[in-house]
Amino acid sequence: MGRFDGKVALLTGAGSGIGQATVLRLASEGGSVFAVDINPAGLDATSKLASDQGSSITTHTADVSSRDACLGAVQACVDAFGRLDVLGNIAGVARCHRVTNVTQDEWDLLMGVNVAGPFWLSQAAIPHLLESSGNIVNIASNAGLMGQAYTVPYCVTKGAIVQLTRALAMEYVKTPLRVNAIAPGGVDTTLAQTFDIPADLDFELMAPYTGHRGMAQASEIAALFAFVASDEARNMHGSIVSTDSGLTAG
Repeated sequence: MGRFDGKVALLTGAGSGIGQATVLRLASEGGSVFAVDINPAGLDATSKLASDQGSSITTHTADVSSRDACLGAVQACVDAFGRLDVLGNIAGVARCHRVTNVTQDEWDLLMGVNVAGPFWLSQAAIPHLLESSGNIVNIASNAGLMGQAYTVPYCVTKGAIVQLTRALAMEYVKTPLRVNAIAPGGVDTTLAQTFDIPADLDFELMAPYTGHRGMAQASEIAALFAFVASDEARNMHGSIVSTDSGLTAG
């Protein structure tokens, strides 16, 4: 018996990184996974990896910065499986730049994917999650818990996820719905590998955010996600769980 036997999970960012690793983890534990990403090629790769491990997933292409796309993804998931037990708001984008150089398009992209997506998906999913006594797991970041130079918009979005998690938890504290967040430090994913740091920035200001123990693997975050989303964590509600090798400890 797997921890997610008979349960349905909608996971965003499923085409790479933490999202892909979480899809594979929950599917391996018996979950029916509805994998959402903007990149069809990434979803195809995730589907093949799931098949290679003996699992089967359902994929759905959507831009989570769109409210209509978010509502459509939740409805498509419920239409396919008849229920929803876990919403994983994992999709995210990051940018590095001086705050005076941030453009409207960059701001809108980060706010759309990192904040609007989790909000609209949660709004659409909550009625179904209340029926199943399900839960929401948001991916925040150490950047939502501390100030960081040159990533001001990203920090704003991840701070918003922390407060989204806490506020939703309070609004639904008298119901069976659970809402929690995981706040990783650096994770060795495509997002981190393609993180472009302009040459003219003062790296001494960024060095404290790199930590002393290296990056985590996406599979490690997926393992924590699986616990938080499982019935074993039934006492967790409104929690912001750091997994950053001590980065925010002091």
